[in-house]
Amino acid sequence: MSNRPEEARGKLGILTPGLGAVATTFIAGVFAVNKGLSKPIGSLTQMGNIRLGKRTDDRNPLIKDFVSLANLEDLVFGGWDVYEDNVYQAAVHAGVLDRFLLEAIKPELEAIKPMKAVFDKKFVKNLDGKFFKTGATKMDLAKQVMDDIENFKEANNCTRIVLVWCGSTEIYFEASEVHETIEAFEEGLRNNDPNIAPSMIYAYAALKLGVPFANGAPNLTVDIPALVELSKETNTPIAGKDFKTGQTLMKTILAPGLSARALGVKGWFSTNILGNRDGLVLDDPDNFKTKEVSKLGVLEDIFKPESNPELYGDIYHKVRINYYPPHGDNKESWDNIDIFGWLGYQMQIKVNFLCRDSILAAPIVLDLALFMDLAKRANMSGIQEWLSFYLKSPQTAPGLRPEHDIFKQLIKLQNTLRHLMGEDLITHLGLDYYQDLVEVL
Repeated sequence: MSNRPEEARGKLGILTPGLGAVATTFIAGVFAVNKGLSKPIGSLTQMGNIRLGKRTDDRNPLIKDFVSLANLEDLVFGGWDVYEDNVYQAAVHAGVLDRFLLEAIKPELEAIKPMKAVFDKKFVKNLDGKFFKTGATKMDLAKQVMDDIENFKEANNCTRIVLVWCGSTEIYFEASEVHETIEAFEEGLRNNDPNIAPSMIYAYAALKLGVPFANGAPNLTVDIPALVELSKETNTPIAGKDFKTGQTLMKTILAPGLSARALGVKGWFSTNILGNRDGLVLDDPDNFKTKEVSKLGVLEDIFKPESNPELYGDIYHKVRINYYPPHGDNKESWDNIDIFGWLGYQMQIKVNFLCRDSILAAPIVLDLALFMDLAKRANMSGIQEWLSFYLKSPQTAPGLRPEHDIFKQLIKLQNTLRHLMGEDLITHLGLDYYQDLVEVL
């Protein structure tokens, strides 16, 4: 059961495993906003409104004025990386943000230096970082991460900490026996089980300390029974997985509209080119497989072909990602959608989205961190499905299909906030504006 959240008091530390393009864009963005150099556009927590009560009540406060969220001025940043660059150097290398903007916040960014990462090249073959922890066992590495978290909290006078995974996509593998129970998982840590990935070590360390963990990549990380169990034992929220940014964001906007109008879909071909570190990592087939599985499930869960085979039973869905260094962080996606309408007549939709991956991801990191902190203060533990709005492959309870429709996800998120604050949930029925409702016996 959740309770009304405690007030957000003191500093919130946001730690990111991975200080690459996404994390540095997020951190630099918050500093720029705090200095009045820009606005937090794309952040629902900062720019979004929420309706309360009836439409005629005209109550539409900003979300940040409705629920107690950490103020941007109270955020402190840190993280781990396999490269030693400070956040300023990493941001310059990523090439996402304008150098003039970075120069304006250079001292703040230079002050943030990475901690040594937990790294296993088997899980990310195309990275060659040299700045990583060593230990006799994976349990030793987990304890080092726990020490990092506690030392950071003390050094920065934080009252609370949140971890958001901003690292690379790990290779694809499926859950096995070591992931079934916390006892088996801890034994696996002590025995260096090869099926325990670096992201799982970070998640275990965080959850053991009661620190919320959100997974921004498609890795198998907190979506295993052992870590779900641990999150409940320590009364800690978890959420995953994979930030919903470019092409998949478009799919979760377009596909619900086609489904709502009962228009059929024969095929959906998607291809991407990008040149950042993420693109380099995904150039390996084993890492691409992890991303592909995350991206492919979206349309099936929106269209539900088994429920309406005449419209969606034969849909052909293909996803491709290609590493193209000249584009850097400026990802370009193409979608060809073959649809059919009245009497089976065929039509096409073409989408060419020239997006900036880290620009779309940065506000997601912010919102997930603030909402996960809110959930912790509201005594909410385990899977936070109400945060599916931000994620490509939302984690759900076993046997429960994820909801990918972004509009339904937003309703779920907003109703969760209303519930936490004791406001009426909104159904959007609206009949009472036009007629008196009579109870039918």
